[in-house]
Amino acid sequence: MIPVVQLNQVDLAYVTDREATLALHNMNLTVEPGEFISLVGPSGCGKTTLLSILAGLIAPSRGEVRVNGKLVTGPTPEVGYMLQQDYLFPWRSIQDNVLLGLELTHRKSKQSEELAQDLLEGMGLGGTAHLYPHQLSGGMRQRVALARTLATNPDLLLLDEPFSALDYQTKLQLEDLVFDTLKQRKKTGILVTHDLSEAIAVSDRVIVLGARPGTIRSTFEVPVHIRQAQPFYAREKPGFNALFHEIWGELEASERKERV
Repeated sequence: MIPVVQLNQVDLAYVTDREATLALHNMNLTVEPGEFISLVGPSGCGKTTLLSILAGLIAPSRGEVRVNGKLVTGPTPEVGYMLQQDYLFPWRSIQDNVLLGLELTHRKSKQSEELAQDLLEGMGLGGTAHLYPHQLSGGMRQRVALARTLATNPDLLLLDEPFSALDYQTKLQLEDLVFDTLKQRKKTGILVTHDLSEAIAVSDRVIVLGARPGTIRSTFEVPVHIRQAQPFYAREKPGFNALFHEIWGELEASERKERV
């Protein structure tokens, strides 16, 4: 089976008139179909930059990036990208916001409209299709953003701290929703988060990045009994706290190295 994501010796350098800065160095990563991984690490380690490369928004300076075996040369409907802000258009209805990606890729149809409605129903937003973003809460808006991302039926879902601006209760609810939705639809996901507890609760693997330049420092496999539980309950499973402290120690070691 072809991996959904393959990074092979990827570097990214930012070059200005005065200097060149290496942001990512020798990134090698494989993500299998249906796998959910989280990227954690200190600020400035290139987590968001890596997602932008996978989304085809930034070209690497060296190396290969492949999604479903195909070289990434620009944005593609095979990759969905969900950000911290929902970026819903205030003048469009909820349904029209969900259908935006399909309109831009010229794939809007009666069938896609039915899919959009099914997604809204599945996220507890039935009856909101005719409403506008200002009529919804922050958590509901993020559910709409998730529905919009999934409406194009991407194989890979990139999530860049999508819950960080929400209150804790809503955040936990959305973790469960994303976890269940991706499992049911057999999607592959990569999450960037600063919340280590969240990373462990939703993931099959947690990858720790080192900073300046960003590199893969270590990878932690989440035990099966934890990753099969819904995120809300995963935190209560045996071994969760031990894994948290193990990864926390690795993060602290990475940050000490950066300060030296």
